[in-house]
Amino acid sequence: MLFDFLIVGAGFSGSVAAERLASRGNKILLIDKREHIGGNAFDEYDSNGILIHKYGPHIFHTNSRRIFEYLSTFTTWRNYEHRVLAHVDGRLFPIPINLDTINGLYNLDLDEKALKEFFEKVRIPRSPINTSEDVVLNTVGMDLYEKFFKGYTRKQWGLDPSELSASVTARIPVRTNRDDRYFTDSYQAMPKDGYTKLFSNILDHPNIQIELNVDFFKKRNSYKYKHLIYTGPIDAYYDFKFGPLPYRSLIFEHTHIPNIEYFQKVGTINYPNDYSFTRITEFKHLTGQKFNGTSIVKEYPTAEGDPYYPIPNSSNDILFKKYYSISTSERNVTFIGRLAQYKYFNMDQCVGASLKAIQDIFNEP
Repeated sequence: MLFDFLIVGAGFSGSVAAERLASRGNKILLIDKREHIGGNAFDEYDSNGILIHKYGPHIFHTNSRRIFEYLSTFTTWRNYEHRVLAHVDGRLFPIPINLDTINGLYNLDLDEKALKEFFEKVRIPRSPINTSEDVVLNTVGMDLYEKFFKGYTRKQWGLDPSELSASVTARIPVRTNRDDRYFTDSYQAMPKDGYTKLFSNILDHPNIQIELNVDFFKKRNSYKYKHLIYTGPIDAYYDFKFGPLPYRSLIFEHTHIPNIEYFQKVGTINYPNDYSFTRITEFKHLTGQKFNGTSIVKEYPTAEGDPYYPIPNSSNDILFKKYYSISTSERNVTFIGRLAQYKYFNMDQCVGASLKAIQDIFNEP
């Protein structure tokens, strides 16, 4: 059968592209190497009946009304504002750093104005701002950098913050008020029935055919299609001709704890300096489930395994641009998503990139 589009990858990027193209009357074949749809946002009920995120927590947030309304076509939402604490010096403090973090850590009683003055005193000016270390030192100085950022970054990325681009720590704001929400986006919510149900609804279209447990590189010549949309690692697509792009992976340790209501106070607790894992997430906070017992996941960053995070620094950017330069000359091939575009996209950014890519295919403004 001849398909109008072959789409590789059933995560947000590929699924949104499939739905948008199918709604225009195109015949779509969507394939994925895993046994399920949803990519890393896949969720499922564990053996104890608790809805968990198999590949770590996915918290939806966006400032884009367009993206939120698009996804709302396929799900109802549970309002949820994510909160995170950091385990530092044996105590728990709000992260991102805010007024309560500083007052609690240093036994102070500052107000917003005094906190701004505090930051101005402790910051170590850096110019230009090139690295993640520059960002943090320039904002909050050495002590807070070492307590909250340095160890976590080293574990998460396998590199010192001085070796990473400024974009990594620039994602985490520093506040002078008491706002303890991890995100401040206009729209913050969780799919009421889970992400897998959201994906199932997105892909519920007669023009979409799905094949799972498929290795694209082994079967690519057996498919007939007019246009390819590829959401996997761009270096793999070109058989690593310029060398492999570095990615960071994760090992997830899922645990069920019976006969307690909650294991921790908030959805996620970061461990920047203690233990080999970076954080623990408790899913009942995210889903709102009422259950006797709870399920958590610990995350252990690693250099091996499935690619989760492109590693943003100047040398990797240079290598990616070599792949990007040849990708622009491809006819009838579109590269979308975190791995294909080698960008540290959030979920809403994956959706936005996919919506834009479909517009570009049809030369629409």
